[in-house]
Amino acid sequence: MVCATGTPDWSGVTLETFNRTLLLNPMLCTACTCPLEIDGYFLGYMSYFPSLAGNALFAAVFGVGLLAQVFLGIRYKTWGYMIAMSGGLILEIVGYVGRILMRDNMYLVCLTLGPAFLAAAIYLSLSRLVIIYAPDRARFKPQVYTYIFIVGDIVALILQAAGGAVASLADPGTSALHGGINTMVAGVAWQVAVLALFALLSFEFWMRVRSQRFQTPLNPAFAELRARRSFQPTFIAAIFLAGIFIFVRSVFRCAELSGGFNGPLANEEVTFMVLEGTMIALASILLTAFHPGLVVGSEAWSAASWKMGKHVQQSEGDVEKSGKDTGSESQ
Repeated sequence: MVCATGTPDWSGVTLETFNRTLLLNPMLCTACTCPLEIDGYFLGYMSYFPSLAGNALFAAVFGVGLLAQVFLGIRYKTWGYMIAMSGGLILEIVGYVGRILMRDNMYLVCLTLGPAFLAAAIYLSLSRLVIIYAPDRARFKPQVYTYIFIVGDIVALILQAAGGAVASLADPGTSALHGGINTMVAGVAWQVAVLALFALLSFEFWMRVRSQRFQTPLNPAFAELRARRSFQPTFIAAIFLAGIFIFVRSVFRCAELSGGFNGPLANEEVTFMVLEGTMIALASILLTAFHPGLVVGSEAWSAASWKMGKHVQQSEGDVEKSGKDTGSESQ
């Protein structure tokens, strides 16, 4: 940003000599009318101007991804996946537009919440993968995996949203601000823990699938799907890498927020753009390019729903019971 009168010199300015109107209402400040800090009192959080080109690029990437997710979701009827991905992408778009406008810290809340929705799309995929491979080899029933991670994601969202709301409304340097930041850190840390648990349980299930000690065969209904290279290993690898990218981003946000809005990481744009923007952009691209509708197909994706599997099991049980009853009558 170029000021009309040149770069201001704030070296001799103190709290006593500074404009009282701007001091009492920092929202009126610009980089040309206010310093970042006066005598330990902060009038702003960021010591740099967000890059217009970089932030606009990320906003465009997420915008294209949103359009693709809505189109593919409607076409292939992957409703849960579409809702989770669309929610996350909308928040990312608003967040990066907010960074360009820098209004009311809205960007901070949106960019903190967005990845939790993208993670939900990954969590929803695990229960279907369990059914596609071998439900009998999983430690838990497919629906239990869904419950565990969606509940964990909701807790992370609540903590991050509550903390972000408090921090956005609080005045600089107040206890409310610190409380809001700490709540956000707790939410992001919880998300890191949930992602780590997801990785652990996913790896354990994969080892059970590969194990020879189980006598039950892999689900024969999806043998053709598993034989496709676009599904195995490509789709599996895409889901795995997307989870890794979101995990790296979440660890970074924990470290960034732990230092406060004025901390060193919060004022390094290159680090933010790489470990926040690039990580989530890569995860979004993978989750869109290897959309389950494109790789798995709407019929197979629907058939792999644990609700659909439950109905199938009930139908098979009814048929088996009917056969036994018929055999008893014939005797």
